[in-house]
Amino acid sequence: MSGTDSVDRALETAVQEGVFPGAVLAVRVRKRLVYHRAVGRVSSEPPGAPAQVRTIYDLASLTKPLATTTSVLWLVQQGRLTLDHRLDELLPELKDRPIGSATVFHLLTHSSGLPAWRPYYERIAEQDRLTPGFWGSEAAGRAVMGYIREETLLHNIGERSVYSDLGFMLLGFIVERVSGQSFPAFCREHLFEPLGADPLGFATPTADGMTVGGRLVSDRDAVAATERDAWRGRILCGEVHDENASALGGAAGHAGLFGTAEAVLAVSGAWLDAYHGRPGPFKPEFARRFVTRQNRVPQSTWALGWDTPSALSSAGSQFSPRSFGHLGYTGTSLWVDPIRELEVVLLSNRVHPTRRNNQIQRFRPFIHDLIFQELVARSQ
Repeated sequence: MSGTDSVDRALETAVQEGVFPGAVLAVRVRKRLVYHRAVGRVSSEPPGAPAQVRTIYDLASLTKPLATTTSVLWLVQQGRLTLDHRLDELLPELKDRPIGSATVFHLLTHSSGLPAWRPYYERIAEQDRLTPGFWGSEAAGRAVMGYIREETLLHNIGERSVYSDLGFMLLGFIVERVSGQSFPAFCREHLFEPLGADPLGFATPTADGMTVGGRLVSDRDAVAATERDAWRGRILCGEVHDENASALGGAAGHAGLFGTAEAVLAVSGAWLDAYHGRPGPFKPEFARRFVTRQNRVPQSTWALGWDTPSALSSAGSQFSPRSFGHLGYTGTSLWVDPIRELEVVLLSNRVHPTRRNNQIQRFRPFIHDLIFQELVARSQ
């Protein structure tokens, strides 16, 4: 059995065992695409069309590195933002609150003291019932800023890392405030279009389907479904799974991005090129710092907006210590090993039809080790 046959079989078995209804796996080694396959279907309830390599997935928290962190990198290298900027200098609404003295560095390393998550969408929905149109409005964004402002910090700033959606919501607001553009417009104009990452962007449902980064996607079979959401009363397809991101209009610093595996590779490839000093939009000295584990935070695996391999990493056991990556709650992941110039994108909708399916936690390290064994080690 060839290496690709072994990986094919592993993906097909994962579908049969219910790890996910369908998935797309893309593997690139030294800029060469050595594997790009789709398995399963875009939905199981009801049975949907077969997944394709161009199927669009809800990327969930891959939004954090691909959109938010990359936006911060762009602004830092332009001299419009620094890692040491205090939050209350950028967002005066946070003045005289404990979180105001945290910095951009603390948000990127999840060491600001903010909690991981809060159900702000419930408060936004209640306000929307009183004031129709509040959901997804600019006023909702201001309300969320106020909710975060009032949060009690879990620990002293910089003391330790607690993964926080709230911190990345603030980073999304910061990108908008510093750039003077909406977050989706900034990402589209300065990142995704120049990199040729298409389709990649924030999704907006329309009467004809949805738009991704301003591009109309009219074929519902082109998009993988996510959860049968009891709160919204429907199976979600083409609208963001994350409730807080939905309350913010579908675009936020922590979630909301949709795209294909190939589009994700367009962004990860730019980071890899910068790491190696090759021509591209990102400056090597900044990119290398962003993907390097930050030892200022005790016992943390975080770089700046990117994670690095831990003892029991989702990247398996073979990625080098200099690797960087991130996971997405819907069943997505991206890992990059700059030493081997290896990029692995796994996109799935493991939350369909329910988020209670956690089999992917075991599958992720298994498939990354298999990829290394069958597609990387054999070629060396």
